[in-house]
Amino acid sequence: MVAQFLRLKLTLLGNTFRRSPIQLFGIILAILYGVALAGFVTAGLVALRFATPDVARVILIVFGALVVLAFILLPLVFGVDDTIDPRRFGLFGIPTARLAIALVAAGAVSVPTFIVTVFAIAQVVTWSRGALPVLFAVVGGVLVIATCVLAARVSAAVAGTFLSSRRLRDASGIILVLVLAVVAPLVALGATVDWQAQGLPVMRRIAAVVAWTPFGAAWSAPGDAALGRPGDAGLKLLIAAAFLAALWVAWRALVALMLVRPQREAVARLYSGLGWFERLPATPLGAIAARSLSYWGRDARYRVALAVIPIVPIIMVVALLIAGVPAGIIVWLPVPIMCLFLGWTVHNDIAYDSTAFWAHVSADTKGTDDRWGRVVPALFVGLPLVLVGSFVSVVVVGDYGIFPGLVGLSACVLLVAIGISSVISAGFPYPAVHPGDSPFAQPQAAGAAGSVIQSLSFALTLVLAAPVVLVVVLGQALPGVQYVGLGVGLVIGAAALFGGVAWGGRIVDRRAPELLAFTLQN
Repeated sequence: MVAQFLRLKLTLLGNTFRRSPIQLFGIILAILYGVALAGFVTAGLVALRFATPDVARVILIVFGALVVLAFILLPLVFGVDDTIDPRRFGLFGIPTARLAIALVAAGAVSVPTFIVTVFAIAQVVTWSRGALPVLFAVVGGVLVIATCVLAARVSAAVAGTFLSSRRLRDASGIILVLVLAVVAPLVALGATVDWQAQGLPVMRRIAAVVAWTPFGAAWSAPGDAALGRPGDAGLKLLIAAAFLAALWVAWRALVALMLVRPQREAVARLYSGLGWFERLPATPLGAIAARSLSYWGRDARYRVALAVIPIVPIIMVVALLIAGVPAGIIVWLPVPIMCLFLGWTVHNDIAYDSTAFWAHVSADTKGTDDRWGRVVPALFVGLPLVLVGSFVSVVVVGDYGIFPGLVGLSACVLLVAIGISSVISAGFPYPAVHPGDSPFAQPQAAGAAGSVIQSLSFALTLVLAAPVVLVVVLGQALPGVQYVGLGVGLVIGAAALFGGVAWGGRIVDRRAPELLAFTLQN
C-alpha cells in the first residue's frame, strides 16, 4: 500500500509540470530559487566543520529550531497539498493505522522534505569530528526529518479540520502579516549587529533554552557529544524521540477523526438590523456608503489591506533610525505614509465589487454618487488618523510647533490619494481577488497592468503633495510657515478630492457598460 501511495504522490508531482508555459516557468523558477537557497545554507553548515564545537553547536540549535518551527507553523497559515487528504480515502475501507503510515510516506515526497534532508546530511558533515558525534548526528538527523514530515502533516490536518472556514483562514493570514511587521524591523536591526562580538552571546542564551525543547534537542545532541557530554546528548535524543511519538499519536488520531468527520464549513453569522444602512440617509450615495462601510468591516480583502498599512511606516522608521536619521526628519513620515496607503486602498474598488456592480448600472446610479459613496470609509478612517496620528507624532518628538504643518501634509496626502483613486478605479480597473477567495490569492490575470496603475497612482499623489512638503519641511524654521502649510495642504487636498470625484463620476457615467462587462469577465 505504501508503494501505491508513493506512486500516486510522484504522479501528482509530475503533473505539476504539465501546466501552461507561464505556470511551468514560474514553478521551475521557484524550484531553482529553493535549490539555490538550500545550497547556500548547506555550504554554511559544511563550513561549520571548521568552527569550534561550541560555536557550531549554538548556531545549529538556533537554525534547526527555526526549521522545525517552520514545518509546524507554515501549514497552519498556508496549508499544504490536499490531494492526499485522509478524507479522500474514507470510502476505501483502509485501516486507520495503515492509512496514516501510507499518507506520511507520501507526504515525505516533497521539496521541503528534500531540503530538510539535505540539511540533516550537512549537519552530519559538521560533526564529522569523531565516531560518537557522527553517530549522534545520524540518529538526530533521522529524527529531525521524521519530525518535520509528521509535524507538517499534523499542522495541515489541524488546519483542514479546525481552520478550514474562510474567516479563520483569513484571520490566520492577517496574524501572519502582523507578525511579519514585527519581524521585519528585527531583521533590519540584526543586520547592524556585530555578531562576532554581540550576537553570539545572545544566541548562546537562546540555545541554552531551545536545546532542551523538542525543537532543538535533536540538533543539540551531536554538539553535546563533541563537547564530551554524551549523557546530555542521549537525553536530548530521548526528548526528540518522545516528541516524534507524540506527533505520531496526534496524526493517527487526526486521521481517524477526519475519516468520519466532513470538512468543517463556516457557520453563517446572523445579523440583526440593517447596520450602516440604518444610520446613513436612504439615498443612492448613502446606500453605497453604507455598503462600502460594511465591506471594509467584513470583507477580508479590505481587512488585510488595512492591516498592512502600518507595516511600511514601521519598517521605514526602524531602518532610518538604524541609519542615524534625526527624529526631527523621521516625524514627517509615518502618518503621511499611512494616509497614502489608506487613500490608495480604493484605487481598484470597482474590481472588488465583481458582479455586484450590475446593481449600480441597473439602478442608473449617478457616477458622482458612486464615487462619493466609495470614499466615505477612507475618509471615516483617515480623518481621525490624521489628527490623532499627528498629535502622537509631535508628542513623541516633543516639537508641538510642527503640528499644524504635519496635519496639513497628512490631510493633503490622504485627500489627494482618495481623489486620484476615484479616477483610477473608474478609468483603469484591473483584475482583483474575487469575493470569497483568500485575500492572499493571486489576482486573476492581473499581469503588468496592475503594477503600472498602482505605481501611477502613487506617483501622482506624491507629485501633487510636493508643494506642501516644500512648505512645511524645508521652511519649518520660518515663523508661521506651519500654518501656511496647513492651509496649502487643505486647499490642494480638497481640490484634488472634489476634482477627482467629479472626474471619476463622469467616467463612470460614460463607461458604465464597459465597467460592467469588465466586472463580469474578471
